[in-house]
Amino acid sequence: MRVVICNKCGAKNRVDESRLSEAKCGRCGERLPATASADSKPAVITDQTFEREVLQARGQPVLVDCWAPWCGPCRMVGPILDQLAAESAGRYRIAKLNVDENPQTSASFKISSIPTMLIFKDGKLIDRLIGAQPKQAIAERLQFATRHAA
Repeated sequence: MRVVICNKCGAKNRVDESRLSEAKCGRCGERLPATASADSKPAVITDQTFEREVLQARGQPVLVDCWAPWCGPCRMVGPILDQLAAESAGRYRIAKLNVDENPQTSASFKISSIPTMLIFKDGKLIDRLIGAQPKQAIAERLQFATRHAA
């Protein structure tokens, strides 16, 4: 079994891998993506992996969601980022950084309010979104980042 996120409504669907090519969303009926790439889910990063996963990444932008499990607005943004990751098609990556467990990275980027989303391109911070944002606003910033060099 594999969990596949619907590109239309964001519902998580458990699908038998042998039926992946004909699977439809249980919530909205939309045809599910037949393949799930490695970037179809947000990556979990830490103080130890931040440099390798974000600062050394080249080509595609990386959005880092700075969050905490107790934060209500963070929990609202989480499913939006899951959807954007599923829709990325390799154009960008989504990563999650728990600020409570990773104080070094949080401090170095002066994260004083969560959720904060940092967008990096070729190792450079190019954009910052503070607070819960609608999907369209986040998608527009990612789209801008994919078109412009750092």
